[in-house]
Amino acid sequence: MTTTTTPGRRTDPPRAVPDTPGRGAPGGFAGAVASEWTKLWSVRSPYFCLLAGLAITGVFTYYYASIARINDDPVQPVGNAAASSAVLVQFAVVVLATVAVTSEYSTGSVRASLLWVPLRYRFQAAKALVAAVVAFVAGTTFAVLGTMVAWVAFDGRASFEAGQSLRQVLAIGLYQALVAVLTVGVAFATRHPAGTLSILVPLLWALPSVLLGLGGPTLADVNDHLPHGAGDHLMRIGAAAPFTPVTAVLIVAAWAAAAHLIGLYVLRRRDA
Repeated sequence: MTTTTTPGRRTDPPRAVPDTPGRGAPGGFAGAVASEWTKLWSVRSPYFCLLAGLAITGVFTYYYASIARINDDPVQPVGNAAASSAVLVQFAVVVLATVAVTSEYSTGSVRASLLWVPLRYRFQAAKALVAAVVAFVAGTTFAVLGTMVAWVAFDGRASFEAGQSLRQVLAIGLYQALVAVLTVGVAFATRHPAGTLSILVPLLWALPSVLLGLGGPTLADVNDHLPHGAGDHLMRIGAAAPFTPVTAVLIVAAWAAAAHLIGLYVLRRRDA
């Protein structure tokens, strides 16, 4: 077999066609987000986490409202039951975000992910955004379910205002989204589920419980500046708060940003 060429004409090798909008998979940050979204829902663990969150919300809010009714507590906003359940429900979000990061390290697939998305800050930011969106939607869903269950269990010992309840639902969703970003940062720093949980369980639950149990204004002030302490002031209505909801959001966001930066530092310094 012979190849003929035309004198005076140069045959160039085929050139790659650049990506154009609407052709093939998206690139850049949008492509990284789409990839992380697909990877998250390709395994069963996120579904189990969300189902666990729904179950915990239903049980805890019914218990909270029933105890308030039995003890004849003063009338309070019905959304406070859903806000109180966040101390436990947040760990469904923590586990979901942890698995989204550490599962790639345990299987070694993180190497392929970093080949597809070589910019490490983009890779981490895509995971954080996907986890935050899922956590926000899940958190607002949990809050709506908790409010409905608590309204039945309160049996008239709670107040309901549409605007106030909507504000609490959005606040709970926002808090859960920030917890997801915090978790992604810690997971990138530790690269192991046990290491991530050993940091977040004390930070989000054990330490606040100890500080409030010991009592005293100084320890209470320390708790107010921890993620869940500030988040509780954001989500709950009626209790005296040492700062505004905006300040509470900034405190939780500062914790999330610090964890994100630490995780990014480790991701850049250590090989996958």
